[in-house]
Amino acid sequence: MPETLDRAQPKPLTPKLTFILRFASTIALWSVALLIIFSGYELAFFALIAAFGLLTLWEFYGMLDHKGLPNFKITAMISGAIMLCGSFYYFSKGGPAHSYDFEMTVLLGFLLTVFTRQMFESLRDDFPLRTMAYTLFGLLYVLWLYNFITKIVFVVPRSTTGAVTGQFYVLYLITVTKFSDMGAYLTGSVIGRHQMIPHISPQKTWEGFGGALLFSLLASWGLFKLMPHHLSVLNWSHATALGLLLGFAAVVGDLAESIIKRSTGVKDSGNFLPGIGGALDLVDSLLFTAPLLFVYLRLVVRVP
Repeated sequence: MPETLDRAQPKPLTPKLTFILRFASTIALWSVALLIIFSGYELAFFALIAAFGLLTLWEFYGMLDHKGLPNFKITAMISGAIMLCGSFYYFSKGGPAHSYDFEMTVLLGFLLTVFTRQMFESLRDDFPLRTMAYTLFGLLYVLWLYNFITKIVFVVPRSTTGAVTGQFYVLYLITVTKFSDMGAYLTGSVIGRHQMIPHISPQKTWEGFGGALLFSLLASWGLFKLMPHHLSVLNWSHATALGLLLGFAAVVGDLAESIIKRSTGVKDSGNFLPGIGGALDLVDSLLFTAPLLFVYLRLVVRVP
């Protein structure tokens, strides 16, 4: 009966409760991340990165399912797990060259598997093409971009004792990216007047965009000032350039997920994190900032 259905509807959270849940989730996540980063335990890095990567990929295909868009998510999840495990192994043992070869092998195998999988499905109109396109896009957009976090951990040379040092650059990446998100939200909420791209995200403003760049720049300077030894391959010029570049990329990454959420008709990618949403909502900006930091370290800083 209608009355029963109305009672079953979950009540929307109040702004105060939403803030409390978001704050609690943020503290818990940062506590786990900082504990793992400063522990220097490589398998812990892998466990955290892999868990979030696969959860994010699952949420993406869940968004497609919500819209009724065809995909081979199980095939993608298996390929994603292989990519994460193999990339971690080859990067930690042999460096970038072997990891790239392995990654290309996985992507090639995934492409061939998707085509082979489609051969056993019915052929009607453009359904097969849409299925393969959505499946391939998910692995590339979510997991391939996300996997650059693993690469950052190992792209920086190890210490003289053989310990990894790249985890501090991941900390730098996350801090600058999240300060960009925070700057955009706070500045846009207080003085935001001019909409940036209203057809994608009506609440994004040009003032918020400026705040994102300012906050990310300040975070980059502040972290480099606090941790010059741990971020030794950078200098003040790099900290300035990266602060602005990562801030810009974070905004683009957030808007990119907004396109997907609007296209699939969902508000959040999931409900894994109370007050925040899903894992994809948490890492959407990192999908664009992580590759940018990796490329900057390789091509501009030229880490060996």
